[in-house]
Amino acid sequence: MINSMTGYGDAQGEIDGLSYAVEIKTVNNRYFKAAIKLPEQVAFLEEDIEKLLRRNLSRGTVNYALRLKEVSAPSLFDIDEAALKALMERLRRIGSAAGSGGVIDIGGLLNLPGIIRPALPDNETARRIREAVLKVSEEAIGKLKQMRAAEGAALEADLMNRCREIERYLGRIHARSDAVLPEYARMLKKRVDELLAQAGLKLDEEVLAREVAVFADRSDISEEIARLSSHLQQFTQSCGANGQAGRRLDFISQEMLREANTIASKASDTEITRYVVDIKCEIDRIKEQVQNVE
Repeated sequence: MINSMTGYGDAQGEIDGLSYAVEIKTVNNRYFKAAIKLPEQVAFLEEDIEKLLRRNLSRGTVNYALRLKEVSAPSLFDIDEAALKALMERLRRIGSAAGSGGVIDIGGLLNLPGIIRPALPDNETARRIREAVLKVSEEAIGKLKQMRAAEGAALEADLMNRCREIERYLGRIHARSDAVLPEYARMLKKRVDELLAQAGLKLDEEVLAREVAVFADRSDISEEIARLSSHLQQFTQSCGANGQAGRRLDFISQEMLREANTIASKASDTEITRYVVDIKCEIDRIKEQVQNVE
């Protein structure tokens, strides 16, 4: 069973009156890439969250966001009162020395760097926050994986349909290839007979047989048909296997396209070429879909 790399999961939890909301969105990527957004108060959890994501997701771009909801200001920030008082005293002295009074804008002072700092939890509070956030994150990951599995089932159904279409076209190519050589020999003999009749000469059957043998060797596509059939079987088996199959499916689809191109270049028959074009269209659609398989 394959999984999609596209998905979404969210969850909420509460601890000590603080409400935590987690959202996880994933899109396709050749490798694992995590973008984690955390409030400054819980920035110490980034490494733990990334490890949790890596344990559960092998590929894809993962956008993780943690938000605090319904939180009071004292829980979010600390004010460096000593620094603020010292700054106000200094401003008063400067005003007195300059012979001017005025009102000090405390609101403006709070915007200065270092006056307001994130409220950092103590060790015990940090432990409880870590447990709560990781629990909520695991719940969101569970929902995400369910969605990726559902998307993967739809992807697998589409890929299997594509493979069946290729098998159908491949069967027609195989049937047609058996008739190509006799038809070529017949057309070649007819053309040679016409030319020799105009010149009053007689056909050398040995030369004709040698030319037909060269054509048969040059246009033989039986090996390519067998390899393409084998690739289709491997592709189907990989879709049904457990684990991350995206990279393997991508490689197999490239090999399928290689064999189709070889068949097109070797087969000197318009009908076979038309079937190959249909096969290549299906393979291109497969390659597009495979890019979203985990």
